[in-house]
Amino acid sequence: MAAAQVWSVDPRTGKQREQVAVEATAQEVDAAVRSAHAARAALADRTVRSAFLRTAAALLDGAGDRLIEAADAETALGPVRLTGELARTCFQLRAFADIVDEGSFLDVIIDHPDDSATPPIPDLRRYKVPLGVVAVYSASNFPFAFSVPGGDTASALAAGCPVVVKAHPDHPATSELVAAVLRRAAAEHALPDGVLGLVHGFEAGVELVKHPLVAAAGFTGSVRGGRALFDAAAARPVPIPFHGELGSLNPVVITEAAAAERAEEIGTGLAGAMTLGVGQFCVKPGLVFAPAGPAGDQLVKTLTDAVSDTAAGVLLDHRMRDNFVAGVAERAALPDVDTPVTPGVGSQHTVSPGFLTVPAARLAADGDHDLLLEECFGPVTVVARYDSHDDVTTVLSRLPGNLTATLHLSGDEAEGNGNGARILAELTPLAGRVLVNGWPTGVAVAPAQHHGGPYPATTSTSTSVGGTAIERWMRPVTYQTTPEELLPPELRDDNPLGLPRRVDGRRES
Repeated sequence: MAAAQVWSVDPRTGKQREQVAVEATAQEVDAAVRSAHAARAALADRTVRSAFLRTAAALLDGAGDRLIEAADAETALGPVRLTGELARTCFQLRAFADIVDEGSFLDVIIDHPDDSATPPIPDLRRYKVPLGVVAVYSASNFPFAFSVPGGDTASALAAGCPVVVKAHPDHPATSELVAAVLRRAAAEHALPDGVLGLVHGFEAGVELVKHPLVAAAGFTGSVRGGRALFDAAAARPVPIPFHGELGSLNPVVITEAAAAERAEEIGTGLAGAMTLGVGQFCVKPGLVFAPAGPAGDQLVKTLTDAVSDTAAGVLLDHRMRDNFVAGVAERAALPDVDTPVTPGVGSQHTVSPGFLTVPAARLAADGDHDLLLEECFGPVTVVARYDSHDDVTTVLSRLPGNLTATLHLSGDEAEGNGNGARILAELTPLAGRVLVNGWPTGVAVAPAQHHGGPYPATTSTSTSVGGTAIERWMRPVTYQTTPEELLPPELRDDNPLGLPRRVDGRRES
């Protein structure tokens, strides 16, 4: 039987653009993984790794026009959005190069012998080593930043792990173009093509996570798809770490005082956050608590005006469009649910944004409104109107884990007057990033950033954004009473590589 063809599709028309590749067979997945496994030694030199990452960023920059054109044709995300995303991706590659050069990620710790301790301490030297081949599963909504050259790939390469990427079917042509750029960067540093493999197809993705030479996996996508791969990773004869980002409702709590102080500002900001990128951001606010009184009414009015003025947009593919249309219709049909702006069909290929309102008390108990507590991918949010904060507390206690949680306070409350601290304490267990008086869309690439959260936001607590992402692809090793001549250079007393480290409890840099 001939392998299935992989086509690039224009979401604006639903028409096929070009055949890009064929779905990888099990034998081809095996070959890609074995090629990556063989490339591990080539990535061992930190100087080469950092130079490779910088060259990759430079070449992606140089190919920007072509890459953005291809990505826009496959995703309809628009040149402005994609230009910013590519710049972010290149920045992240360079940031990981800096981390590799600086060396703290190796977490070098040396304890010299101490016979006076109880029990006595022998000579112990600890650092971290790369896990091995990493499987990366691309996201649909970020063809650069969470795809072939994204945070999973960049952090794994920085750790010294070759990568095999399972391309997302919504942007296969972009994936092929980017992979070619990264391989060209590898060649400039005499690195083999195997440091970055690329496969297409659903079955290829399943084969990839099961391959015995794959040591870890990173995933961004749906709860259903991510959970299936997570279970497969755990069911292997040798289970592997699976760092998956699956789904998030990203709750927002607006206090009555905040609504009274700046209803128009909050309503306008919410409209922008929930419709940004046609509502296809993983941190889109999907459940918003607003007071039931006049201040909340004004906020809802502002939101109504702003969303009504937002144009219909194209989702990433027609399957997502069908799911969105069906999902909002099912939610809108629930008792006591109103639609100040009805979301749904825009035209044959677009969807129109909107939002639903519901009494928060309806969400406070198990029942037929639980659907409103599930993520709906696209430009829609649910505004739960509460009479007292007890309603909010009860609903929050029913929520699963999230990437973000947001609190909007009045100026007086922000200075510590009122229930701000209490509400923050309620939100903190729910999310990996907690915001005050802001919106969660926009995830800065910075050392202190965290893009993760309790399940199902992620299957682990680690982040896929920022410098700490590298930690997912490494494991610690301790050498005990090992002769100096046999130690890795990173652990020798004379510190020939000039690494930051902790020696006998004291930090050295």
